[in-house]
Amino acid sequence: MKPVLILQLRPEDDASDGEFQAFLDKGGLSRSQVVRHRMEAAPLPDDFRLDDYAAVIVGGGPGCVSDNPATRNPVEARAEAEILALLPDIVARDVPFLGCCAGIGILAHHLGGKVSKERFGEPVGAVEARLTEAGAADPLLAGLPGVFNVLVGHKEAVQFLPKGAVHLMAGAACPYQMIKVGRNVYATQFHPEADGPVFADRIRIYRDHGYFEPGEAETLAQAVREADVSAPAQILFNFVAKYVRSKPPL
Repeated sequence: MKPVLILQLRPEDDASDGEFQAFLDKGGLSRSQVVRHRMEAAPLPDDFRLDDYAAVIVGGGPGCVSDNPATRNPVEARAEAEILALLPDIVARDVPFLGCCAGIGILAHHLGGKVSKERFGEPVGAVEARLTEAGAADPLLAGLPGVFNVLVGHKEAVQFLPKGAVHLMAGAACPYQMIKVGRNVYATQFHPEADGPVFADRIRIYRDHGYFEPGEAETLAQAVREADVSAPAQILFNFVAKYVRSKPPL
């Protein structure tokens, strides 16, 4: 069985480690079933081949695809560019892919969609999201209620549905919470891997990154600990069940 490739963009060790463990826990994955690569730590190896993996998962990070290239951290920019370089092959070949938070911006940018900070940014916390008609019929969202809470915190967002994409989930403040391309390429604006304690830890780590006023950190952390955010993990579990524990897609 081929492993899942988990690509991460978080430069902070505690945030990266917590995210990685959350992907394992919520996906029902063991460490032997995955290959982890921290994109900010090193480029992909010269002998990298997508064919060696059953699926690709991309985590979140503090960077934004819409950030000014002239002022970006060069390591952050290089890591993001490497993931963007994989997208033409992933989309053309319909390789199983799940991009979480930063992943939806990267996918939409590749598709020629507009990703910016103009509209639809959301403060850190639990928000209500709903399935669209297409989402209710999608196998990755099987078993989920029509409306449920998700965990968000992002400065940029997809402004318009990219050409060729299907709209699967919507929110009141941010309409594009989940999209799909082809049969197997998915991305979410929210964090399906995160629960209350995981997100509370990220609030601690990113308290000085401009997502919220630092003095609000403890209040926000307590709110996400108390929120019912159990449903989104089913998406990650369904993704692994479909592409890793079952036969490869036709």
